[in-house]
Amino acid sequence: MSNGKPKVLVVDDEHVIADTLAIILNQNGFEALPIYTGEDAINRARKLRPNLLISDVIFKNETITGIDVAIQVRQSVPECKILLFSGQAATADLLETARAQGHEFEILAKPVHPQDLLAKLGQ
Repeated sequence: MSNGKPKVLVVDDEHVIADTLAIILNQNGFEALPIYTGEDAINRARKLRPNLLISDVIFKNETITGIDVAIQVRQSVPECKILLFSGQAATADLLETARAQGHEFEILAKPVHPQDLLAKLGQ
């Protein structure tokens, strides 16, 4: 991952969503990599130092959340922009807890429309 394009990690435990968003981003000037677990996202971010992390908030079979991932990525790659998305109401409580701890993240509602995502990224 280093061809001058912005590097993006797309994290969602639903493979179809991560894969689809990565394809859309790859077709629009980004170098995007789909990732399916929070732990893998943290490890890959430390190695690849992405420009952007796009992550779902809730992972079905993990104890870690997308907010946990975002906090850890921000600590190890402070220049990485972070965009979260979720289709679940429980996300509001998680975001409020993160805000109380001094973490502020942008969030998009699921399903994410490709044009909304690209508009958010300024493409």
